[in-house]
Amino acid sequence: MRTAQIERATKETKISLSLNLDENINGEIKTQVGFLNHMLELFSAHGGFGLNIACEGDVWVDYHHSAEDIGIALGQAFLAALGEKRGIKRYGHIILPMDESLVLAAVDISGRGVLGYQLPMPQAKVGDFDTELVKEFWLAFTRESKITLHLQLLAGENTHHIIEGTFKAAARALKEACTIDESQKDKIPSTKGVL
Repeated sequence: MRTAQIERATKETKISLSLNLDENINGEIKTQVGFLNHMLELFSAHGGFGLNIACEGDVWVDYHHSAEDIGIALGQAFLAALGEKRGIKRYGHIILPMDESLVLAAVDISGRGVLGYQLPMPQAKVGDFDTELVKEFWLAFTRESKITLHLQLLAGENTHHIIEGTFKAAARALKEACTIDESQKDKIPSTKGVL
């Protein structure tokens, strides 16, 4: 089983996170940020990932530190759970519809953390959640996981739908990239021999 447990404590947040790449065990996500809980629950369900997150953050300031630090912890968990990356498909992609929104997500588990982000947000907030934090979350995730992730909005008007489509698309692309290719299960998918 490819699993990881991350504990992260700073003066701004205290996070406990567990990840299982191979088994979607019903987890519990408690971030103190309702909208982010919803997005991470979707991410877990659509990726088939077992995910537990408990975050206590300085939400009286705003949600920035919580969103960014959860992205950091989730990225660290992916990096640890993937290990040598032996046998993974490495690449994954999807164009995912969410009502009127259409989101492209493409992943390369490359050992290089890069975020390509083309997601214009029609509104600055969804409820009390600042939509600019979506980019902060994925930027932190890609840096720490050393995964290349491209997210692009192809169509969309409703900000909630755009963000929801993004989390679902990223999860499904990651699921594909993390899947073990049984015909290559002993090989690292790189001509360099390392990812």
